[in-house]
Formats: sequence, structure tokens, C-alpha cells
Amino acid sequence: MKPNLDSRKENDVLVVDDTPANLRLMADILKDGGHKVRLARNGKLALEAARAVAPQLILLDINMPEMNGYEVCRRLKAEPELKDIPVIFLSALQETSDKVKAFRAGGVDFIAKPYQPEEVLARVQIHLELRRQRQLFQESFEALKKLEHLRDNLTHMVVHDMRSPLTTIAGYLTLLEDYEASKLSANGLTFIREARQSIGRLVNTVNSMLDISRLEAGELKLNLSECALADLARSVLEGFEPLRGARKWTLDAPAQPVKLNADAALISRVIQNLLANAIKFTSNDGSIHISISRADNEARITVADDGRGVPPQDQERIFEKFGQVENADTRTGTGLGLFFCKLAIELHGGRVGVESQAGKGSSFWITLPSEENR
Repeated sequence: MKPNLDSRKENDVLVVDDTPANLRLMADILKDGGHKVRLARNGKLALEAARAVAPQLILLDINMPEMNGYEVCRRLKAEPELKDIPVIFLSALQETSDKVKAFRAGGVDFIAKPYQPEEVLARVQIHLELRRQRQLFQESFEALKKLEHLRDNLTHMVVHDMRSPLTTIAGYLTLLEDYEASKLSANGLTFIREARQSIGRLVNTVNSMLDISRLEAGELKLNLSECALADLARSVLEGFEPLRGARKWTLDAPAQPVKLNADAALISRVIQNLLANAIKFTSNDGSIHISISRADNEARITVADDGRGVPPQDQERIFEKFGQVENADTRTGTGLGLFFCKLAIELHGGRVGVESQAGKGSSFWITLPSEENR
């Protein structure tokens, strides 16, 4: 069955062959199949024709004087505007090595001479349809990227506008706790503290979302200064003291301070996220251990817990954007905390990872280039 002739503008085929009889034969076959055909008698003319109006498909003879088909194909693939045009090689050569060379030059198929009209039309139709589908996919992908960009802009705008009122609420709750404590019952004070802690976590999430957007766009610049990792960890632990409950936590650091030239605020937030993650998945009477060390010109921070652990299949995904463990009992939070850690540490030239077994706890670690290696 012949293709719909209304589709001829989408079926523009350029045939390249130095033999006039072969050109006429191929033109007749393609026109009978409903295709628009352009002809070129050598490689130079073929390149000029393709540059003038890019065809949907090129049928290219291998053995031509001055510039053979392999060279024509390589030149096509070297030009951004032409590289996606599928090329089917035409040749009487039957050796496997010739076909392999054709594919290595960038060809997508190979039609042997003498031509069989049914085979020619079948192969041409297949590759035209594949190209059409690729173009539709690319158009859909570009449209999706635009939608994602609009979504990210909207999210960024909403989150940015949330930060100011949340900070105000947190400030008033702090004032209530500090100056009105004598007028409040024990339960009232507990409610205020829990509300303030919840607001603090929400503000941290908002900040993480804004910083992730800036990190992904390459707009976040590091504010580098000398900082001691143990001091940063102690400060984080002090800030989390109200959430400690009956948990035991320890900090193990060498006597000689491990110092880095790093963005102290970002590294502190990374430690905060790792500690918050450990608290979330550790029972109230469990234990959390933070260790700091230096080896092989790298500084290492490990936050270990004795919680439920992370299954092997989830250990890479939890560092992806919105990545979460799919267990119904543990799927909480935004899935942005560890992703933020990954981006922030990689911006410093470091690495992040986890060692864990289900039911046996987790050890989240980060490594950073030490001061001697900078």
C-alpha cells in the first residue's frame, strides 16, 4: 500500500549516486512510493543540497569519485544542523567489513544493489517513521522542559514568599517562650516549643528548596573561610538538644582539629540534615554517633545511627531529588534533605554516601578535600 501523498512534504528523500541510471531507478521507486525525491550526483552537491534544505532521509552510494559515501556521511554528522538526518548506504559491496564501516561512519541501514523495490520502500518507510517519532519525542521533551521550568519558577516564587512570614512566626514564638513563660502553664510552654521546632524545620525546608534551586542553576557561590568540623558539629548538636529525647549521641573527633577552607553555613546545614535524618529513623532510646576524621588528604564526617537502616535498592535513590524509601512506614518528609547534602558537598568537590543494612542502622558519610589538598 502506498503512503498518503499528503505526507510527501514529510518524506523528502535525498538520493546521492554518481551513476545516472541508478539515480533514475531509485527516483522511480521512491516516487511510486509517494515520496518527494531530490537527486545529487556527487558528495559535494549532496552536502550543498542538505545545507540548503535539510531532507528527512538520505540514500547515499558508497563508491563515488572525489568523495566517497563514508566521507560524506562523516561530514554530515559533523554539522549540528545535519547530524540527525538518517543515512542509508547504497552499495554493491557485500563484505561484512564494508557494512561495519558504513555503520561506524554514522549510517543507520544498508541497502544492497541490485535494488529490490519492496525492500527499498520498506526500509525507507521504517526510517522515516523512526525519524518522525524521534522528532515528536524531542518536541514533547522540549515542551516538558518548559513546563518544568514554569513549575520550578512558580514553586520558587511561592517558597520564597513563605520564608518571611514563617520567620516572623518563629520570632514571635521565641518571644512568647522567653518573656511570657511565667504566665503560661507547663503544657503551654511545651506547645510553644514544639510549634517553634516545627516552624524551624519548615524554615529549614524552605531554605533548602531555595538553595537547591540556586545550586541546580549554578547560581550559589561558596562563602569560603577556615572552619573546624568538630566546632560545626558541636554547634549542630547543641541546636538539636530539644529533639534529643532519651537518645544517646556522641561526637568523636581527633585532638588535632580537622580544619577546612569551606562554606561553614552550608556544611553546618549538611550536618543538620544528616542529624535530623538520623533522629527521624532512630527510636527515642536509640543512639547516634558523629565521627570526624582525616585520611588521604580528605576530611570525613560520618553520622551513624542504630535505626531501621536503608535497603540496598534505595541507597542511591535517597540522594536523588524527592528520593524516598518506598516503605509505607518510613516514607516521610520531602525527599530534599539528602539531595541538598549531595549538591552542597559536590559543590565543595566532595562526595556523599551511605553504608547500611536493613534493621542494622545506617552510616551516612561525606568527604571533603582537606585544607592541605586545596
